[in-house]
Amino acid sequence: MTNPCCNQLLNALPKEAYSRIAPFLVPVELELGEVLYESGDQLRHVYFPTTAIISLLYVLENGSSAEIAVVGNEGILGIALFMGGNTTPSRAVVQSKGLGYRLKPQVLLSEFHLGGPTQQLLLRYTQALITQMTQTAVCNRHHSVEQQLCRWLLLSLDRLEGNTLNMTQELIANMLGVRREGVTEAAGRLQREGLIQYARGRIEVLDRPRLEARVCECYQVVKTEFERLLPQPEAKDHAQSDMVTSAP
Repeated sequence: MTNPCCNQLLNALPKEAYSRIAPFLVPVELELGEVLYESGDQLRHVYFPTTAIISLLYVLENGSSAEIAVVGNEGILGIALFMGGNTTPSRAVVQSKGLGYRLKPQVLLSEFHLGGPTQQLLLRYTQALITQMTQTAVCNRHHSVEQQLCRWLLLSLDRLEGNTLNMTQELIANMLGVRREGVTEAAGRLQREGLIQYARGRIEVLDRPRLEARVCECYQVVKTEFERLLPQPEAKDHAQSDMVTSAP
């Protein structure tokens, strides 16, 4: 199991705040396609991914959906808790399987209401996440499927170790809210030009600099805002990992 401090928000907490919530962090394995929240659900847990990536999807009445944001090792799933909503307006689905930690809402809410650095950290993360949601909406409306695919690949890679994603074109199309044929065509162009290699649901990025050159400005806007608002990763030894409980 990964250390909780592999999650950048947990790593950025002051030692005193971390020591208060660490005993309540439960390690979990998050499987590809697992639905953590449905729209309108009461929040039973908040999640801190370490190696998993979670997609936030807006789902229409006809069942179609589109991704509005991704949450990985930089953040937390469940901001509605401390924003006062207590329910989530979107579906949360595991996009890339991996590990993380879950926490009972009351524990985090108590820490949030103490104010101070923890509250400020969570609010800054929320602002960064809202920027990602806003920029995704703009990108989906104004940019090509190829540019959207490049943005999606880069945002996902930023939250993973290595250059490989396990994801079918059909699932990517559902995330982007576009036709599968559009994703197939865009991925084919990137592969022919040597930027990616795609086979059997496995996407490997071969030339990240050229992929960044092809992406629209939306990727950099989101990346810059996260870097501006949140502490950059650094090794920190809270020495509390032995306090983490085991998943039931």
